[in-house]
Amino acid sequence: MLSLSSQASAEPEQHSILVLGDSISAAYGIDLEAGWVALLDGKLTRSHPSYRVTNASISGDTTAGGLRRLPELLSRHQPAIVIIELGGNDGLRGYPIKQLRQNIEQMAQLSQAQGARVLILPMEIPPNLGKVYTDAFRQSFASAAESSGAHLGEFPLTDVALDPNLMQRDGIHPTAAAQPLILERVWQSLEQLL
Repeated sequence: MLSLSSQASAEPEQHSILVLGDSISAAYGIDLEAGWVALLDGKLTRSHPSYRVTNASISGDTTAGGLRRLPELLSRHQPAIVIIELGGNDGLRGYPIKQLRQNIEQMAQLSQAQGARVLILPMEIPPNLGKVYTDAFRQSFASAAESSGAHLGEFPLTDVALDPNLMQRDGIHPTAAAQPLILERVWQSLEQLL
């Protein structure tokens, strides 16, 4: 029979995954339980039961907003992994690329300083702001990952964004049917960090 102390050590240590995102991760326009973050939590329950997901995503959030909120979230949740899915709103508003990149770098560095591994999910924006801005926007995620040592994932809407059947009427937010595809895209990168 196990003593209380050996029982406690036999139980798997709990690890937190913090998702810091915008409407793409906050399940905008659909039930929260149908969003890719909730689906990730369910998948981890089955495949990696020591991990739990905290969704700290807010629709409309920017990298500056995420950076402001992150220190308190890190202190409260002590995550083993931080997934940063921010930047789309910066791009849609034409915010300066340098500031976008620096904000992502700082979020990654703050997370790493607390002992977390970091996954940056790059975003894409429509081409209406011009090729120079759009190309610089796209590159900013890779630059931030390289300079901070964070892991760069794939664009989570790769299989979704150009399929009108998988996008809501606004053309920006994915439908519930798209969420499993988003999860699979994220999982390909996240699995290496678990």
